[in-house]
Amino acid sequence: MTTESARRRVVVTGMGAVSAAGVGAAPLWAAAKGGVSCIRPLKLARPYPGRIKIAAQVPDFDPAAYLEPELLPYCDPFTQFSIVAADEALAQAGFGRKEVGGPRTAVVIGTGIGGATTIDDTSYGEYAEGKRPDTLSVPRLIPSAAPTTLGMRYGAKGPTFALASACSSATQAIGEAFEMLRAGRADRAIAGGAEACVTNGSMRAWEALRVLTPDLCRPFSARRNGMTLGEGAAVFILETLDAALARGATPLCELSGYGTTSDAFDPLRADVEGPARCMRLALESAGLAPAAVDYLNAHGTATYANDITESEAMRAVFGDRPPPVSSTKPIHGHALGASGGLELTVTINALREQIAPPTINFVEPDPKCRVDPIPNEARKMPIRVALSNSFAFGGVNATLVVQAI
Repeated sequence: MTTESARRRVVVTGMGAVSAAGVGAAPLWAAAKGGVSCIRPLKLARPYPGRIKIAAQVPDFDPAAYLEPELLPYCDPFTQFSIVAADEALAQAGFGRKEVGGPRTAVVIGTGIGGATTIDDTSYGEYAEGKRPDTLSVPRLIPSAAPTTLGMRYGAKGPTFALASACSSATQAIGEAFEMLRAGRADRAIAGGAEACVTNGSMRAWEALRVLTPDLCRPFSARRNGMTLGEGAAVFILETLDAALARGATPLCELSGYGTTSDAFDPLRADVEGPARCMRLALESAGLAPAAVDYLNAHGTATYANDITESEAMRAVFGDRPPPVSSTKPIHGHALGASGGLELTVTINALREQIAPPTINFVEPDPKCRVDPIPNEARKMPIRVALSNSFAFGGVNATLVVQAI
């Protein structure tokens, strides 16, 4: 780390979310802290004959209640979610719509798929109904629709792009925005992740992988049998500490470190070395030793092999006593490219309230997952430093470090 980058501390001044808990970061945190699962019976526009009948979908979402009528035709649900989350983040940060923009403001939004709903609807219309695609299908479905729409909405003219790395997309997007601010390429950033992937075609594809549970998601627990697909968005306002203080803002926390690696190992199977090196790099970026970490929000998919691999990676970094760990995916589902953002929202609130959320649905320990999973009930505990992990298909790993100011 250079002396110059060390001087450019980065803080989070606002955050917003849309999730299976509803619209807002507060409902998401309330559900996570209270151990309230937001996984419900699957609702799709067309009949679904598949085996899995549950998902973590955003309930009763009416985009017309949040977006202008002239904007709606351009917005797939993943873009709609990102706009609602970003508007909330800006309001918390104390910015008016056009006050946050300019040539020194970056926009980076991660997504695993992009406009999945538009792709699914267009494909069904073409192949099953013989309908001609809507004129605006392409602007809706491209992954860059979310960041470019946010850039136009807020007048942000700095680096603007989508980042797609499957389940690590949001965490990498936030991390790369952090690096831009630290390096002096931007002074503030709108960063996060969005996904609206609960569609007929997507559910069928995930069923084919045999990683979805038909009942309960149980990370790190014995008898776990898979994940639940989710959707939503989380967006954050990142600023340099100096810029935030100069305008009288109150930071929520410091974003102090970021690490990212690739396993270069297997399209589906995770490896221990890549995630372990990722966490070490994040701590090195933050200038912290492993012993400084008080809480870790895990990737924790509740698939058999991945939980074992992540547990072993944590022990490789932290030794025989890793910090208390929780996975909140049984609350908000695995929202793919948005998951890391939803989990960072939870992690920041855990830091601010000094409460570690629980890993719900936990039955009994798995001797192959030798971690403290904070089973079933939230834990009041001192948290000064916290990590948030995201580990994706293809072996793309990302970790963020947050700490109290």
